[in-house]
Amino acid sequence: MATHHNARHHLITIFIVFFISMASCGYGVGVNWGTMATHQLPPNKVVKMLQENGFDKLKLFDADEWLMAALLGTDIEVMLAIPNNMLEEISKNPKAADSWVYENVTNYLYPGGLNIKYIAVGNEPFLKEYNGTYLMYTLPALKNIQTSLNNAGHGSNIKATVPFNADVYYSPDTNQVPSAGDFRPEVKDLTIEIIHFLYTNNAPFTVNIYPFLSLYGNDHFPFDFAFFDGSNKPLLDGNWVYTNVFDANLDTLLWSLEKAGYPDMHVVIGEVGWPTDGDINANTLNAKRFNNGLLKHALNGNGTPKRKGIIDIYLFSLIDENAKSIDPGNFERHWGIFEFDGKPKYELDLRGFQSDNKGLVAVEGVKYLGKQWCILDPDVTDLHYLPGSIDYACSLSDCTALGFGSSCNGLSLQGNASYAFNMYYQVNNQRDWDCDFSGLAILTDDDPSEKGCQFPIMISHGSCLLSCKGVLAIALYIIFVVFLL
Repeated sequence: MATHHNARHHLITIFIVFFISMASCGYGVGVNWGTMATHQLPPNKVVKMLQENGFDKLKLFDADEWLMAALLGTDIEVMLAIPNNMLEEISKNPKAADSWVYENVTNYLYPGGLNIKYIAVGNEPFLKEYNGTYLMYTLPALKNIQTSLNNAGHGSNIKATVPFNADVYYSPDTNQVPSAGDFRPEVKDLTIEIIHFLYTNNAPFTVNIYPFLSLYGNDHFPFDFAFFDGSNKPLLDGNWVYTNVFDANLDTLLWSLEKAGYPDMHVVIGEVGWPTDGDINANTLNAKRFNNGLLKHALNGNGTPKRKGIIDIYLFSLIDENAKSIDPGNFERHWGIFEFDGKPKYELDLRGFQSDNKGLVAVEGVKYLGKQWCILDPDVTDLHYLPGSIDYACSLSDCTALGFGSSCNGLSLQGNASYAFNMYYQVNNQRDWDCDFSGLAILTDDDPSEKGCQFPIMISHGSCLLSCKGVLAIALYIIFVVFLL
């Protein structure tokens, strides 16, 4: 009995140490919070929702003072970001790096302040589509920011990293297996320089991986291989078996790192997720399947064929962003786990148990504009200006749900017009004069939504959020002038 008791005690101790080590390494579930939306939710309400749902890591795309203020006093671990358009200045001017660190890091590090873990220097700066624009600035900016952190006394706790797109590495067409992976030839030397700097400073290599994009625009990609529970023929790489593209992609990076001389480099997945609209494969069913499978896979400790252990991930993304560029595709505005108004789109088990009934907590106390919609007047007979009016409305709002394979793709011509008119009307805060369109539109109190196609009403707080920063700046300026007088 004593032996059995000691063994059980030993097992309990192991589990306790395991979970403590998980917490200390930050291996919880992270999420990206983007704010490219016409109507943003109140940051304090979003932060409350994050806490209630158990998100313990957060990645921001800027040092947004409104978001950072809402995060004060929480235990949420934060990755702040420096946008690409700031890389040149910071790379050339160490004082600019010092100033950025002082304003956005030092000012927030006090008891009850912000729990800052990483600084993301740029966002996918080596992306092929950028045609080398940021290549010469990334490493100097990274060095200057880490030096500024060190000089300010934060360097032991806060590390600078660079979020790369997965296109920075590849497997050759002649041997498309992970073990053949290496860094892209034209950026290989520079990438390895960055890796060396990161490794020397005990900072992670950060990469964004998107299995959805393997399907997007590729009719020949095996559908189930994009998920974690698929039944497609596996990919064989020697004795290793790959049943999903995420593992194959990540191990391609790990092989690339090993060939560069960094086999034990810590890797953070800065972005990974699945959109819910804007493409034939972008829907809530696929997103739920992917993200639940991802969380179970990332948190169970089995890792990939090449590296066992928990995978450090930040889901992409928290909330839909209706003002994002759709150059990559209409799906860009629909990556959110939550709708624009903070309602969860589907059940998601952040513990990784893949429980079907594990719901997410919505943002509470959301206020909306009035319950009215702008639609095509059913009595109008002269539709001469209709095509131009639809194009105009969509160019200044968000009509991505009308695209092929999207949630509102099945509407009639009249329905398309009404959807476009309403989106423009809502984005402009339901101003009466924005529901006219050369006499083609009228207001209605009857919800025109159809099955699977939602005609949204915007949240009312957003109308302030877009202008409050400017108002605040003006108010502070007036106070300053009055004080001088």
